[in-house]
Amino acid sequence: MLDGFKLFFDYVGVFFILYMIGYASFLFLAVTVGSSTLYQLRRRYQLKNELQQEYYVPVTIVVPAHNEQITIRSTIESLLKLHYKLYEIVIVDDGSTDQTAAILRDAFRMRQIARPIHRSVPCQEVEAVYETREFKVPITLICKKNGGKADALNMGINAARYPYFICMDADSVLQYDSLEKIVRPVLEEGSVVAVGGAVRPCNGAEIRDGRVISYRMPDKILPCMQVLEYDRSFLAARILFDQFNGSVIISGAFGLFKKSVVIDAGGYDTSTMGEDMELVVKLHVFCREHGIPYRVRYATDAICWTQAPESLRDLSKQRRRWHIGLFQTMMRHRRMLANPKYGLVGLISYVYFLIYELLSPYIEIFGLVTILIAFAVDLINVPFMILFFAIYVVYSALLSLTAFFARIHTIDLKLHASDVVKAVGLCILEVSCLRFVMAWVRATALIGYKKKKHAWGTIERKKINFR
Repeated sequence: MLDGFKLFFDYVGVFFILYMIGYASFLFLAVTVGSSTLYQLRRRYQLKNELQQEYYVPVTIVVPAHNEQITIRSTIESLLKLHYKLYEIVIVDDGSTDQTAAILRDAFRMRQIARPIHRSVPCQEVEAVYETREFKVPITLICKKNGGKADALNMGINAARYPYFICMDADSVLQYDSLEKIVRPVLEEGSVVAVGGAVRPCNGAEIRDGRVISYRMPDKILPCMQVLEYDRSFLAARILFDQFNGSVIISGAFGLFKKSVVIDAGGYDTSTMGEDMELVVKLHVFCREHGIPYRVRYATDAICWTQAPESLRDLSKQRRRWHIGLFQTMMRHRRMLANPKYGLVGLISYVYFLIYELLSPYIEIFGLVTILIAFAVDLINVPFMILFFAIYVVYSALLSLTAFFARIHTIDLKLHASDVVKAVGLCILEVSCLRFVMAWVRATALIGYKKKKHAWGTIERKKINFR
């Protein structure tokens, strides 16, 4: 029996070595490409070798909201200060039970109008439409029956007057030049159907007129670790996927889409919790199956500042929703798996997200259980195990710090010495501790998920430090 255990652990050991080598190689490549791209972008700006914004495309900014009375005014005020020639703001109040709609009507002096909205994509019925033209940018407020975030976004698409729309969260703030940056790929390539922006936690940032005037690492531990995590994800992995038109995620907090293609593809799927990822994957499938030349791009310099959860409870709720959405999307589009018909999206992107995102929490928990069993039957080399784990932590932390400091340097943010120390220490803690806590959260996310498919994700909100 002991020989059987030993053979089993040998096979498990080989599997995990290959698994870790694969992930380490991807992470190294992603951070290298991401950092290189950031420095090239910074150099291009310094040399003024860039497309000047003499031309533009009209854009509708869609802001879905549900019980966002704390943040909604600051978000809309920030949108009014964007440096862009032609855009409109459409807020969709999805059956809020708080004062979200009342705050908007009072703050922006909105009046109810009789405006019919043609439903090009399915959504719940309109209850009332309000509008104001007292500002340089038209603002429309649509109050509708509760149907979930995807349903609210579909309503925004139906109400949008312009050929491109941006989806963004009601607890977020765009940098003053974010519209200019996110439409740039559309101006450079006519086949672009979607562009993702860079999302960064605003915890610790003071923003005035769309510009960051001061930046400190957040006071609380969890937001600090998320800052590092976001940089590793948005400024590394997503830049790498962008190189071969392999992006399958555009954050719901900030993304640009071509309205006509989204409508033809059927709009947002209201039956999934991951409506942002599902739409992007659907666009890949739709365009390839209909022979439409297309590009899905990522604009790393188009910045959206959003609130990161500050409690473990809120963070767990967020990551649970993300994992459920990932599962739903990958199951719905499973025909893409290693299918040459879908190009590198099916051969690389889908495979990566299947192994290192969807299945990773189960693989990691299985690994921890295996280690405990091996230790119990005295079939593990404890010093080697500790050394291997230490190498993994240091390696992952170094790559995360590389992405973090590359981002800080390329956008000219200044850090205090205490922030540097905090980043180094918490980076190690994030890799060695938080990752495994979130693995358990994600592994248990699918328990009872069908009962919550139409619910909005809710976390504790704080007023954004915006002036």
